[in-house]
Amino acid sequence: MSTTPRDPHHPVAHLRPPRNWINDPNGLVFHDGHFHVSYQYNPYGATHANMHWGHFRSPDLLTWEPLPIALSPTPGGVDADGCFSGNAVSEGDRLIAFYSAHREDRSPQHQPVTCAVSHDDGRTFRPRGELLITELPDGCTMYRDPYVWQEDDAWRMLVGAALADGRATVLLYESPDLENWNYRGPFATRHPEPIGGTEQLTGEGWECPQYLPAAGGLSALIFSTWSEPTGPMRVAALIGEEYDDQFKGGSPVWVDHGPDCYAPALMRAPGGRWLLWGWSWEARDESWAIKDGWAGVLTLPREIYVDDDSMLHQQPAAELLALRGEHTVHATGETHGPQPADLGSVGRAFDLTARLEPTADAALRLLTDPDGSEYLDIRLDTEAGELVVDREHASLDTRAHGGSYRMPCPTDRPVDLRVVVDHSIAEIFLTTTGQVLTLRFYPTGHGPWRLQARTAPGMRLGYAIDAWELHPLVIKVPSTGAA
Repeated sequence: MSTTPRDPHHPVAHLRPPRNWINDPNGLVFHDGHFHVSYQYNPYGATHANMHWGHFRSPDLLTWEPLPIALSPTPGGVDADGCFSGNAVSEGDRLIAFYSAHREDRSPQHQPVTCAVSHDDGRTFRPRGELLITELPDGCTMYRDPYVWQEDDAWRMLVGAALADGRATVLLYESPDLENWNYRGPFATRHPEPIGGTEQLTGEGWECPQYLPAAGGLSALIFSTWSEPTGPMRVAALIGEEYDDQFKGGSPVWVDHGPDCYAPALMRAPGGRWLLWGWSWEARDESWAIKDGWAGVLTLPREIYVDDDSMLHQQPAAELLALRGEHTVHATGETHGPQPADLGSVGRAFDLTARLEPTADAALRLLTDPDGSEYLDIRLDTEAGELVVDREHASLDTRAHGGSYRMPCPTDRPVDLRVVVDHSIAEIFLTTTGQVLTLRFYPTGHGPWRLQARTAPGMRLGYAIDAWELHPLVIKVPSTGAA
């Protein structure tokens, strides 16, 4: 059956259970003809507590089957207070989930690695019951979030960490059999430094490391930045190459330029593709989310690779084109300001493509109430050479967060965009460069929403806009014990 929630902010084309808290995507693996996606899950409420792994699987990224909860804390066990983040691998008939074991009587920043095994295609997992790696390297002030992959005849593992001397790091282990792990040393280490030419830093520790191996070019080491006292911040990457068990990368770059994407995880998919999902947290007061009974959503699955210019390139997975429904907007022309060009109406979930040819600052505006006082702007700052996504006026509810966010955008050529809006999440893909910006917003106005093209008085904006209704994902009737 289709998921069509009554809550006007609950996404329909983005994966999440119908209620309660979720955060990091976990256990992403293609196994026995299915995409398996797990996620941090609180079965009991809409706050970060009682961490389990919820679990979906799909044959096509469009129809999803909720499976029973994959991982649950074991009373008195090594994970007694939470099964925190990690990943999974497919090995023969086995699915093996590697994860961070949380106990309140350990330091909250030290979550050693354990695992659980499924022999029935992920319907049930049997926990190991003891730690997989018992000794942490000297000098670690943070340790968590394993990422395991196979390379040639060896299995390799990265673990996110922080060091006592102020450096963030990712630690490397190797194993011949997924049981016995040998510590190889730091894979990459950095003191905090600016990301992508901004003032934001790479942080004191790195969470949820992911490794995108080279496909004829360079590799990418993806990590989520963390510092005291702020905790989780943003997602960055190093682009480079590995030499003698160490990763040598250039200056850090953004993986997502928006404020509401964290802890992304990779999946090696059929056909040589790599897919990435992220966690998009709420950008509203916590009490609002608790009242509504849910918090957090996974981003769209994105195809990701390092392109010929050594840049990280992302785009929605090709399968998602099948979610396009009625072609609601087809508009081509130009506007010279100051009057905006009305492009047509869209619903609360739509998939849009745009080609913009500006001579000065210009914008697409999504108006979400009848009098135009509530709107989301996607505008070009031609002088700065940036695309700006501004949600300062995107909700008349004062409990929603505001702010504007930027990503570099060449304006000496046509600008191509793909924008997917799903009730309270917007993912803006700058097709021209392969960059992406994710944010949450919470309109109060009822439909239909309207699109406008805008530019400064006397300036020209050429545009070609198409928008399609976005169909919901199909969620099957849950299995017994599913989230």
